[in-house]
Formats: sequence, structure tokens, C-alpha cells
Amino acid sequence: MDHFFTIIGGMGTEATETFVHILNEHTDASKDQDYLNYVLVNDAAVPDRTDYILDHSKPNPFVPLKKDIEMYSNMNPDFFVIPCNTAHYFYDDLVKLTTKPILHMPRMTVAAIPKYIKKARKIGLIATRGTLHDGIYDKEILDVGYDLVKPTEEIADETMELIYDDIKEKNYVDADLYHKILDQMVNELGCDVVILGCTELSVAEQRASNHDYPVIDAQTVLADETIKLARETQPKN
Repeated sequence: MDHFFTIIGGMGTEATETFVHILNEHTDASKDQDYLNYVLVNDAAVPDRTDYILDHSKPNPFVPLKKDIEMYSNMNPDFFVIPCNTAHYFYDDLVKLTTKPILHMPRMTVAAIPKYIKKARKIGLIATRGTLHDGIYDKEILDVGYDLVKPTEEIADETMELIYDDIKEKNYVDADLYHKILDQMVNELGCDVVILGCTELSVAEQRASNHDYPVIDAQTVLADETIKLARETQPKN
């Protein structure tokens, strides 16, 4: 392949599979050759990002991510995609390792808010405790002039249960729990829209989308932006 992009995935694998599914589903294609050229790296050995962010004595995910970016930069992709919100904690250090662009999922997600809801003001965020702690969404949301609404401790615990105990551990989506979390964010905390700031939450949305709560799935935004950039860089077949 002369033109392709590289997906650095495996954080976690089910979430990466959902990203690829969304990517292919949203690609306008009527034959094999209409789909996009990409290399999928499922590096399932990357240590847990939240564990490290909350406790730097834990294994550092940057070490294998650095190797991945350096290794696959040698293949000369047009750009990189990292479908893991929490991994963007390392974004500024990763971009220094390559001349190739790395798409910034949180930044793109916040920029896409007006496409989903025109007069949004209170932006809710549900995510891993790592993402809530490191603030990778906070600056993006506040700089635009929105009000940021983070979950209560109870909602944050429920979200971690959904992400880790259900989806990561059992590949199971507790639809009732997912909908309860959204209900609390919208009806108790008054959010105009809720950002799904973890790719496991994208899995939950894919499997339990039978609700009317206003959400923005960061992984879907990333997939759409990936398609847009790929169409600009890959020759038409």
C-alpha cells in the first residue's frame, strides 16, 4: 500500500473492534476497493492507562506506545489513529516521536458538539477515572466556553463498573446500568449532552443504543474524522 493510516489499538480489544466496525460501516463503499487502506495494530499488552495515571508506580503505558509509534512510523503511514481516550494522556509526548500526524480524539469530539446539539452549554463527561483525573477533555471543553459537568462519585463508580467489571472483564454491556448513568447525567446533573469519553462506552452505545439521551460518542467522531482525512490522502480507486 502506498497510502494508508495506522490504528494503534488494543486498549481494549473489544473497543478497537467496535472502532473498526464503525469505521467500515460509515465508509461509503459499494465494492471491496471502496474501503480505506489501514494497518491495525492491536497491542493488547499496553498496561492499563488509568492504573498508571492514578499511580505512577504502576507499569507505564508510554513505553510500548512509544515503540508502536516509532516502529510503525517506519512504514510511512499518512497518519495515526489511537482509539483510546485515556491514552491521550501521552499525546504530547507521542507526537514528538513521529513526523506523521496523530489525530486527537478529545479535541475532535469537542469540536463536533455543534453538529449534535446546536445550543449546548452544559457538557457532561463520563469516562475512566484516569480520563476524569488527567483532564484531557477539561481544557478542550472549557476553552470553547462550555460548562463542564463531571460525574458524581457515585456515577463515576458506576461508570468504572460498566467499563471494567462488565465490558473489559466479561464482554458484557449492562444496558440498565448504562441507561441509569446517562439518566443521572442528563436529568439529575442537567447536562445538555453527554460525551462518551471511553471507547468501552462506545461499545455500550453500540449494543444498548435504545435510549433517547443526548450523547456524543468520541469513538464515532474519531472514525468519521479518520474517514475524512483518509479520503483526502488516499487516491481514489
